[in-house]
Amino acid sequence: MLHMMKIALESARFKFGFCVFAGVLLFAFAFPLFSDIDPMDMTGMMFESPSKEHYLGTDNFGRDVLAELAAGTRSSIMIGALAGLIATCIGLCIGLFAGYVGGWVDNLLSSVTNVFVVIPSFVILVLISVSISSRDFMTTWTARAVRSQTTSLRNRDHVNMSKISGHGLVRIILRDILPYVASYVVTAFILQVASGIISEASISMLGLGPQNTATLGLMMHWSVQFSGLGNGAWWSFLPVVLMVSLITFSLNLMNTGLDQIFNPQIRS
Repeated sequence: MLHMMKIALESARFKFGFCVFAGVLLFAFAFPLFSDIDPMDMTGMMFESPSKEHYLGTDNFGRDVLAELAAGTRSSIMIGALAGLIATCIGLCIGLFAGYVGGWVDNLLSSVTNVFVVIPSFVILVLISVSISSRDFMTTWTARAVRSQTTSLRNRDHVNMSKISGHGLVRIILRDILPYVASYVVTAFILQVASGIISEASISMLGLGPQNTATLGLMMHWSVQFSGLGNGAWWSFLPVVLMVSLITFSLNLMNTGLDQIFNPQIRS
């Protein structure tokens, strides 16, 4: 992993995206160390303009927008990271197993993933948004892509040597195939984190997400519900939109940088 990170830092795009995302993380997770403002505390006036007491003003409930933005960024990043981790792990396991074993197992798992591909992800997101926090449905995409790479690797010389040596299925997959798709899995994870954050923002903006915590999507939802734009309270929605844009921009820039390094077609 350290070797991969050293190679990734050769890309200027990855370095810039990483620095931007690190700055977002620093703001979100270090803010409580420098401020004791409760992001859910409704002590201010409705849509109070930015001042020394509230640097980004207050929202429709009188809550400090800056504190709420930091808390919402933390929540959204954690949801996106959890969604990306779960989706990557599931997709990776399905793709590796289906691609290596082949036969009816491959056909069965491919059929299952194809079913989820044709179902609009937004419909699924709405149906389960109340019950779970992880809303990323790029699992099928990861499974299909990893499967195709594994299929091309399963007959390589080093894999055949492991088979002849009597090594088991799990050892061959973990030792002889997984390292060759590791760089791709990292890029897939980054994209899935970004997708999870956007999905959370979309669902929460419609009011279908959690109501008892601060998220970026929920902040936009309340701003729309109480006509923040119509009241001229730009601070109730513009910082949130910029934060979502900054997070997704930095993650996609990191992914593009990794593609430049690890994708032979782009590199050539």
